[in-house]
Amino acid sequence: MTISNKTRVPKRKAQAIPTFALYGESVTSAQDMLHIEDVQSRSQLYQWEIEPHVHHGLYQVLWLQQGTADVLLDERREAVRGPTAIVVPPGVVHGFRFAPATDGLVLTLSAKFLEAGEFQAVGEAFRALFAAPGLLPFEPGQVTAVRLNALFRELLAEFLLPGSDGSPVPVWLARSLVWRLAQASARGQQVQGKRAYGHQALFTRFLLLVEQHFLEHWPLERYASRLGLSTPRLNRLVREQRGVSALELVHERLTREACRRLIYIAAPAARLAAELGFEDPAYFSRFFKRRMGVSPQRYRSEHGGQD
Repeated sequence: MTISNKTRVPKRKAQAIPTFALYGESVTSAQDMLHIEDVQSRSQLYQWEIEPHVHHGLYQVLWLQQGTADVLLDERREAVRGPTAIVVPPGVVHGFRFAPATDGLVLTLSAKFLEAGEFQAVGEAFRALFAAPGLLPFEPGQVTAVRLNALFRELLAEFLLPGSDGSPVPVWLARSLVWRLAQASARGQQVQGKRAYGHQALFTRFLLLVEQHFLEHWPLERYASRLGLSTPRLNRLVREQRGVSALELVHERLTREACRRLIYIAAPAARLAAELGFEDPAYFSRFFKRRMGVSPQRYRSEHGGQD
């Protein structure tokens, strides 16, 4: 459900999108983070509003059990009601405005904490779940929602238990959550049972490569080579999974990043074009207008930004 016009759009930042480890806290070098907290503990400090920000190298799931929230994921704004899981991959601009006394939890973790050979299946679920930002709504009382809520609460209890440092239990519970959320996401997308699991894993690897290299403007041949595929085979794979060509998917990601930066970063469009890998600002303008129907400057103006 789209937020009404009465919903206040979070303020756009002056020069850069804030980057945090946890909201309001400086970025650290820790790459094995596993953290969970209830929504109230942090949001109350900020009058129930978490301004737009990003996390680099950290993955988050916000579990909204009861209450409502206005959710920002990149340029997408929606109003949601619990129970809903909000999935936030690294680098996605996100912000929240919660109704007072909202009941929920926020799980933050790094990819490294799930990288273990004996947990290959969980790793695949992890990559599939965080391939893109999104919302996973559930019906109140739905069995899956009840089970997820119980796992989140148990993880919080274990995390807060005195002397729990070094305990494997929070890791086990977090892996269980990722597994169940990935299953729920797959069901919500109505993934066909006949679709080969190997194809899903290969497509996920492609998405991860795109996320890592889209600003470098890799040619499709390079993506295909890294995956051990021919370019036609890569295109068939992407069309099977997403219904578009591989190049279209890469351009979708590049366009989404351009929209994000035009809205949230106060810098000339020419500078943003260079940061997005375009040597010629005029070519960037043509690329953007072809995809969005308006020039970068017009898009920024329509979304409340300014150069």
